[in-house]
Amino acid sequence: MERTLGAGVLRVTPIGLGLAALGRPGYLNLGHGDDLVVDKSVAALRAHAHGVLDAAYEGGVRYFDAARSYGRAEEFLASWLEERGIEPGAVSVGSKWGYSYTADWQVDADPPEVKDLSAATLRRQLAETRERLGPWLSLYQIHSATVESGVLDDPDVLAELDRLRASGVAVGLTVTGTDQAETIERALERGGFDTVQATYNLLERAAGPALQRAHETGLGVIVKEAVANGRLTARGDCAPLRQAAARLGAAEDVVAIAWVLAQPWVDVVLSGAATAAQLRSNLEALHLNLDAAELADLAEPSDRYWSTRSELSWT
Repeated sequence: MERTLGAGVLRVTPIGLGLAALGRPGYLNLGHGDDLVVDKSVAALRAHAHGVLDAAYEGGVRYFDAARSYGRAEEFLASWLEERGIEPGAVSVGSKWGYSYTADWQVDADPPEVKDLSAATLRRQLAETRERLGPWLSLYQIHSATVESGVLDDPDVLAELDRLRASGVAVGLTVTGTDQAETIERALERGGFDTVQATYNLLERAAGPALQRAHETGLGVIVKEAVANGRLTARGDCAPLRQAAARLGAAEDVVAIAWVLAQPWVDVVLSGAATAAQLRSNLEALHLNLDAAELADLAEPSDRYWSTRSELSWT
């Protein structure tokens, strides 16, 4: 089930693993604090992350997605790759630059990360990522690019990204917020990107047409937050989804991910699992045939979706 993206640089699987919930003790997924081990020391969370990575690899996952702002996610991923003897090329690894982790291993730090999309940050964080992930790095992405930030028009940033791409590392961007579609369209106009990563799920569908155009243009499409930070799982208590899941004989998260996978322009859906059990459940979506027209009544306005997301607590 592997496919290639970025002119063959990336070999990916339909479901990848995002490490946002695994590299730091706090995150905004519903119930995240209950998912982690009681001991939230670096050593304990490293072992916990390695267990989830083992489950992912055993389940066929071959794309792993980290970021400089995900606490020690790059470090945990690198140590797992080294300890398991996984050769570069056997998996594809993506990371991101643009946010710096500032929580100092605290769960409820405010803010937990600080955004800076300058060329200086790109150069510094790329060096940090390469120090940790070295030859495994396959894809480097702008973290939460927006038109308003100006990052897609910054000549210094674009020159650095072009040099990175010429060296054989694929270049992508991730988008966020109510203007995801506008940012994707601007990236398509500019060119020079191999992938785009966006939030798309049963509740938030606004970026769909732009993502389809990106796919048709040749970019790989990676979807994040397919279960809406837990809102589209049993914890979210979404009645229409619960009813559909009961009818289909599947868990809510499985239905939510299968619905995204049913979109013909989606290349990779990221599992944001914080436990091995969650990861294994997410992977069941690969075996659920779901019509992309299902559950049309769950969509909500983008401004409401992002407002609700911004109110989620870090745990």
